[in-house]
Amino acid sequence: MKNYKEYLEDITTFVFDVDGVLTDGTIIITTDGQMLRNMNLKDGYAIKTAIGRGYNICIISGGTNEGVRERMRGLGVTDIYLGAHHKTDALNEYFDIYDIKPENVLYMGDDLPDLPPMQMVGLPTCPQDAAPEIKEIAKYVSHKNGGKGCVRDVIEQVLKVQGKWSNNFEAGFD
Repeated sequence: MKNYKEYLEDITTFVFDVDGVLTDGTIIITTDGQMLRNMNLKDGYAIKTAIGRGYNICIISGGTNEGVRERMRGLGVTDIYLGAHHKTDALNEYFDIYDIKPENVLYMGDDLPDLPPMQMVGLPTCPQDAAPEIKEIAKYVSHKNGGKGCVRDVIEQVLKVQGKWSNNFEAGFD
């Protein structure tokens, strides 16, 4: 089996789950029923940077929180599948729309609904605090937990290997 670093050169597309990956999986429920989540700004910076460098970014989540869609759109993500209870259907549709080859895709998920789509891609990855079944099939387990920089970790690694990460970034990313 290849070392995960050997797959980084071929990645053109990142696909991320939301809860447990872009968030720490915690939901705060307010007295009026709103469900609030925390997202890491460094993950957002990395997403915006990857888009600016020409990478494809897709979000596939079983959740339906429109605040997630708004945040992702604000970062420049246009392919957002919320309420995707069959994540493989969303992933296949995304592949078909953009003619994406599965071997060029890094998918990061953290729990059992992510198992089938992770089995479809070239580089399945997960946060450090992912479910044991997910860690078992991941080719890379981040040293960061969900919502704590795991997305930045994988994006930065890919961009560095491909020579697209630099210390000379333009202002305006957040």
